[in-house]
Amino acid sequence: MKKTLKDLIKKLDVIDIYGTSDGDIESIEFDSRKVGNNSMFVALAGVETDGHGFIADAVGKGAAVVVVEKIPEDSIGNATYVVTPDTHKALGIMASEFYDNPSDKLKLVGVTGTNGKTTTATLLYETFKKLGYAVGLISTVVYKIVDREIESSHTTPDPIRLNQMLSEMVRTGCEYCFMEVSSHSIVQKRIEGLKFTGGIFTNITHEHLDYHKTFAEYIKAKKIFFDLLPKNAFALTNTDDKNGIVMIQNSKAATYTYGLKNNADYKAKVIEKLFDGMLLSIDNVDVWVKFTGGFNAYNLLAVYGASILLGADKNEILRILSGLDSVSGRFESIRSTDGITAIVDYAHTPDALENVISAINDIRTGGQKLITVVGCGGNRDKTKRPVMAGIASRNSDISIFTSDNPRMEDPAVILSEMETGVEKSSKYLIIQDRREAIKTAAMMAAKGDVILIAGKGHEDYQIIGKEKHHFDDREEIRKIWNLEYN
Repeated sequence: MKKTLKDLIKKLDVIDIYGTSDGDIESIEFDSRKVGNNSMFVALAGVETDGHGFIADAVGKGAAVVVVEKIPEDSIGNATYVVTPDTHKALGIMASEFYDNPSDKLKLVGVTGTNGKTTTATLLYETFKKLGYAVGLISTVVYKIVDREIESSHTTPDPIRLNQMLSEMVRTGCEYCFMEVSSHSIVQKRIEGLKFTGGIFTNITHEHLDYHKTFAEYIKAKKIFFDLLPKNAFALTNTDDKNGIVMIQNSKAATYTYGLKNNADYKAKVIEKLFDGMLLSIDNVDVWVKFTGGFNAYNLLAVYGASILLGADKNEILRILSGLDSVSGRFESIRSTDGITAIVDYAHTPDALENVISAINDIRTGGQKLITVVGCGGNRDKTKRPVMAGIASRNSDISIFTSDNPRMEDPAVILSEMETGVEKSSKYLIIQDRREAIKTAAMMAAKGDVILIAGKGHEDYQIIGKEKHHFDDREEIRKIWNLEYN
């Protein structure tokens, strides 16, 4: 694939060009290690490194064009330099242009929020597949182009990979793509140049404050997505979240709401909850679904509302919702032969953990113990550690605090920070080794009890230091109970 430089930069705010604007570009790169002959190198200022420091390396490897925010003191080689005020924004716009603006040829729907993004996006993908469409999915768990699966590296990939996949979706006949839009990707302008048909807001709670610094900045990041939606798009927001209406203020898109409590365009009510599903009333129609918990009622309602806004038939959507299976690692239920239930869930924020525990406590009877196994990730928001431990200890009969993905931090330090949030009267254990923590929970449980293993969900690895080690909570509990695992 080739594009002329003139075509690639025609939508940019170009301050100046040094060198020729003629010639073809064969690839766009922001990693100097991937540069080859006739590449364009975009110098991005990142959190840890600044791409402007790798210009010499890129030009030495054959970069024909370098896009910068500032010209290096010594212009290197014969490369053309394009100066623009924001190279992050430029990368998104040019990546889209390089791949012939694939989002213009799809109905692209973005899902953003703290919790529920993966479930909502995945269920929309499954719903529209069942409606007979070729569909794409970009999620935390996996990227899918129709039925082809690609390993997920980020919730929202970089602009080059993102547009590359969207382009492949167009070539394979996809009509829809549902994607998670993370706050990081919004701030880093990875979604620049994309045209969205719709946007969905799930909820917002304290998360990623290691990156955004304040909750106000986190809210602002999410709102930018809705501010960018075009007027022919839709914005669907959770009216029960106190920031739900804030998200759609000033949005040019047509705005709609969904909720369980407040007045909304799409309404639902939870009638009955069991571990293997719940009975919902959606717009006054009763439907049994294979999901449980109020948080999943919101996710399903978002899917229902978005599907109708995309033109689907209401009754057909309800029929499909009743047959959908839960998403991998999201309130995934595993039952032992002697009647103990394990729930594996990705809950890694205070709000998500509270929601999952609340859902379990709504279902279990007084004689059933809840044993919660939970940890907190390293090199991430430290403020949530004592909060999550407090939630687990207050709302469970026994809590076991263990390692999650400690990364470069000392697991013992993370656990000691968690312990500061535990009330003295609570029953809890600290078992650093996650495998031993799960084994201990299984040994303590009796028939009818529930074990919640929270924090990692679908992940089949544990990050210790800089190394990824194979580790799957679902696999571990099945091994302990001598159950098959596919």
